[in-house]
Amino acid sequence: MVQVATPADADASTPGRAVFRPAGTARGTWAMGSLFEHLLTAEESGGTLGVAVVTQPPGIATPLHRHTREAEAFFLLDGSMTYRAGDDTFHLEAGDFIWLPALVPHAFRVTGTSPVRFLGLSDPGHLLALYDEVGLPAAEHRLPGADGRPMPEEIKRWNEVGPRYGLEVVGPPIPEGA
Repeated sequence: MVQVATPADADASTPGRAVFRPAGTARGTWAMGSLFEHLLTAEESGGTLGVAVVTQPPGIATPLHRHTREAEAFFLLDGSMTYRAGDDTFHLEAGDFIWLPALVPHAFRVTGTSPVRFLGLSDPGHLLALYDEVGLPAAEHRLPGADGRPMPEEIKRWNEVGPRYGLEVVGPPIPEGA
């Protein structure tokens, strides 16, 4: 049972109420070959924060991109990934954290042989809606299989929809093995 106790007419200047989401009850979205479990949406936070647990399979890589509005932070729970942020490259393992200010070009690649799970945060919190628009509601809390959308279709949609969310693709993905 999700208990969202934020007044419908609240805005960022109005004190809201707590949002409680028991384990395993987050709404899921399958997008870009991944599972996004929505822990806190922009609507629930008055627009200030979005939080999701994201699971991604080995080999997934984003193109180099930037967000004109959102800062992002990631706390890696399981697995490993390589992250490029500006001119720096970082190798993240479980327990590592990275924060990306708005406008910093960044990309990542999931490395290793197992999926990664990370806590993703965006400020302001509207970025999760991009993945809702690109993907499908998750039938189960697992990575999508044949029941998800084909990746080429989602990448095309991500590129079409992304600019409305302040997403700008500025380069290719991190090469495999980099």
